[in-house]
Amino acid sequence: MAGEHTGGQHPLAVTPTLTHIARLQCDRHYRDTRGRFFVEGVRNFVTAVDCGCAVDTVLYSDRLLTSPIARKLVRRLKREGVPFARVSPEQFRTVSRAERASGVGAILRQHVQNIPNVTPGDSPCWIVLNEVRSPGNFGALIRTSAAIGAAGFILLGHSIDPFEPVVVRASMGALFRQTFVRTSIGHLHQWVQRHDLPVVGASPDGTMEYDQVHYTRPTVLVLGRERGGLTAAQRALCQQIVRIPMVAGIDSLNLSVAGSLLMYAVARALQHHDCKMVHAQ
Repeated sequence: MAGEHTGGQHPLAVTPTLTHIARLQCDRHYRDTRGRFFVEGVRNFVTAVDCGCAVDTVLYSDRLLTSPIARKLVRRLKREGVPFARVSPEQFRTVSRAERASGVGAILRQHVQNIPNVTPGDSPCWIVLNEVRSPGNFGALIRTSAAIGAAGFILLGHSIDPFEPVVVRASMGALFRQTFVRTSIGHLHQWVQRHDLPVVGASPDGTMEYDQVHYTRPTVLVLGRERGGLTAAQRALCQQIVRIPMVAGIDSLNLSVAGSLLMYAVARALQHHDCKMVHAQ
């Protein structure tokens, strides 16, 4: 990209841009008040652009960035007038958290919806969470949710941050294919009632095994805290509590594993139902 004409484009001062990115990486309050977050890596960058995410700023290093498709997207965004900062490899590494700096990143705008404005849609499921102790587990859940075509996540309260750098990295680009909603248990209850949605919770004391339920589209799956399980309010929301069978002496699974099993059970049941409907026709 050396020697590119930048007429009509918007190069940014490097030092303030890097300072801004560094704060986005480490300070949630700073992220949230500005409504921005930083992603790096070719996969994340390309997927974010392909999914139509609003790009606030592009950061790149000519010497580090070797991916042809990423270089092409950088050029396109610059032509479109997206502000950018071109940095040295050393400067890029000051904000990179990857083992091997890719040379491309972007500041994106956060997009979290309010539940009254959300239409349930026809996806297999929504996943409800109120706490996740490990950001990596949340990122893994996001990957599974995207893999089965689920709509996204309904986050109760403010404890979960989908734009935390570990979550973003662990999602492997799936973050940009999901809808995120933040609400309270009361507003969720109203939304579920208004749209007449089935709600299934997961707990070791569930009355049915998770793969024996008649799931319908879309199911609202409620996952409890990793240690405390479902709260009383969450249980009151559920029409069915299911369990994942385990051998004696084992009483819990990693949240991302348990959530993934449940999501695939829903997807498999709905796929089987859809096939039966097609054959019946």
